[in-house]
Amino acid sequence: MVVDIFIPCFIDQVYPETGMNMVKVLEHLDVGVHYNTEQTCCGQMAFNSGYWNEAKAIGEKFIKEFSNNRYIVCPSASCVGMVKNYYPFLFHNTALHNEYKSLRKNIYEFTDFLVNVLNVTNVGAKLEAVATYHEACAARREYGLKDQPLVLLRNVKGLIMREMKDIESCCGFGGTFAVKHEAISTAMAEQKIKYALETDAQYIISTEASCLMHLEGYANKNNKPVKCMHIIDVLAQGY
Repeated sequence: MVVDIFIPCFIDQVYPETGMNMVKVLEHLDVGVHYNTEQTCCGQMAFNSGYWNEAKAIGEKFIKEFSNNRYIVCPSASCVGMVKNYYPFLFHNTALHNEYKSLRKNIYEFTDFLVNVLNVTNVGAKLEAVATYHEACAARREYGLKDQPLVLLRNVKGLIMREMKDIESCCGFGGTFAVKHEAISTAMAEQKIKYALETDAQYIISTEASCLMHLEGYANKNNKPVKCMHIIDVLAQGY
């Protein structure tokens, strides 16, 4: 099998090592990887900010860049959720109608692809640590991700998972929400970090790099003894 990978702008610019670790895990599972260097963004930020014409222009570029009918694997459920949930709004009954429908069918968040397409629940990773899982809003509510990440994490050798209180509650990031409503956003991060620390976790793990950036920023600024780690970076450990 050969898959296309979509590296969101956030991963590309802030956490490129997570994108490289996704390639590492896929190749470890004997999956071939194709990366189109022309790719940029799915249009989510523009769409969520009300710039729908600009989002449509970005979406047209995105559709053309992933038009080969292969599986598309992405390390961000929020970006995949944008394609699955809002491309129908942008492209239904347009010249790209059939193309966007094919794209929606083929694109997967990384952990969902591993568990439900490859039927892999153990990648052979090892990490001696105690961790808790943050269930991101976009992953659960926009994409519909369920237990796939936890299934994979429970099979990481040496990793002890402890569930935090209100696992489904928002971390406070929300894209531009964190900028427009700084006080509310910070208070939500404070609460999430508090719940994580109550588990004595060394790491907060999530599928969403944006949530992790927000939480780690709060933790570092306030000298809280917890680190954040993308699930892909966890699954790339130990081999």
